[in-house]
Amino acid sequence: MPRINAEHVNTFLMAATKVIAEACNMTPRVGKPFIKNSTFTSESIVIMIGVTGEMQGQVMIAFEKDVALKIASGMMFMEVTQLDEISKSAICELGNMIMGNASTAFSVKNIGIDITPPSLCEGNFKVSGSVANMCIPIYINEKDFIELDLCIKQE
Repeated sequence: MPRINAEHVNTFLMAATKVIAEACNMTPRVGKPFIKNSTFTSESIVIMIGVTGEMQGQVMIAFEKDVALKIASGMMFMEVTQLDEISKSAICELGNMIMGNASTAFSVKNIGIDITPPSLCEGNFKVSGSVANMCIPIYINEKDFIELDLCIKQE
C-alpha cells in the first residue's frame, strides 16, 4: 500500500487547525513536517485514534503536559491546572473533533474512512507499526505546539 499523499495530509491539517482555532480559541500555525520515531517521553500526553477504510493506520495528537493544560483551558473556558478526568475528556474530545472534521472532508472527496474512539496515553512509550510516522507540529504560540502524527497508508 502506498503512503499517504500530500493532498490527504493537508486535509488532516485543515481539520486540525480549524478545530484548534474554534474549540480552543487559539491561532494555530503549521510547522515543517518531518519523519520521526514514535517514542514519547514521561511528559507526553497522546491521543491515539485508529483509522480504517480507504486509509488505514493511526493518527496521534501529542503534546507535553503543560501544552495539554493550555489546550484544556482553552476548551473549558477556564484555567486548568491539573489533568483530571474532566480535562482529559476535553483533550480526547479535541481528537474526536479533529478526526470527525477530517472524516467529513474525506467523504466529500469520496474517500471513506472510519475512526475509532480516542485513547489517551501518558508517559514513556513507543508505538511501532508498518508505516513511517509523519509528524507535523502545529504551534499554538511562539514555543508551544501540538504534534499531529500521521501513521497512515492508503488503499
